[in-house]
Amino acid sequence: MSLISKSDLIYKDYSWTAVSGDNPKVTGEPDSTLFNRHEGYEVLYLINKLAKMWDWKQKSSAEKMEKMIRNHLPSDMRSQINVKQWIQNNWKNY
Repeated sequence: MSLISKSDLIYKDYSWTAVSGDNPKVTGEPDSTLFNRHEGYEVLYLINKLAKMWDWKQKSSAEKMEKMIRNHLPSDMRSQINVKQWIQNNWKNY
């Protein structure tokens, strides 16, 4: 079960380009796939995937992650795995 849904996202200006159901951007493990912080499906996927991996139960954690991605993620963080690592390393800073 997902921690958050599209309607729970704080920012409402994401692009929602449809992708096929078997696309690794939305169904696989975080990997070297490029991550687009302005694509709603990718942000939603990553938040829910990491919440499940880290056993988060609070929507406030998902909201914090969304804010970190939107407002603080360095522009050179391009892959899902790098974004995951950056969030892990910087969680206590935000």
